[in-house]
Amino acid sequence: MLHGNDHAYRMLVEKYRTFIFQTAFGVLRNEKDAEDAAQEVFIKIYSSLPNYEGKGLKTWMARITVNHSIDIKRKQERRKEEVTEDIGLQLVTASRETAEGAYFNRELQEGVRERVNELPINYRLVVYGYYIEEKSFRQLAEEQGINEKSVRVKLHRARKWMREHWKEEDFS
Repeated sequence: MLHGNDHAYRMLVEKYRTFIFQTAFGVLRNEKDAEDAAQEVFIKIYSSLPNYEGKGLKTWMARITVNHSIDIKRKQERRKEEVTEDIGLQLVTASRETAEGAYFNRELQEGVRERVNELPINYRLVVYGYYIEEKSFRQLAEEQGINEKSVRVKLHRARKWMREHWKEEDFS
């Protein structure tokens, strides 16, 4: 299509800049993230031009934009989960430092153990093994005869299930 024609590429960027931004914004719902994504998408489009088959340019660019935006959103979700887990671990560690904290921590653990029994069985084993027995992904994978990635996926889905079905007040 453009075969190294920088002027033609600049015109393509000018023509579709707003469309790419709006498409990214539709997925990301954040102006700054959508601006960053749009810039990254144009780089991907430029590097993918040799693979473009000459049909449906706008649709092709939209697909690249949506896929890239979804990848960004997934990375953000993973980071949020990691931060939430770290904060939870810090809170548990801090509460263990006092006698009163130890008492409440024991009560909380009992409540959590009871609630873990409410989980669907395929999630219960992973949550119990990972959080209560403090087993590694590798250990859980070996015990269940699955790969580590499957353990991670189950744990992710279990967390999602818990967020959807449990309220924080249930534990206080």
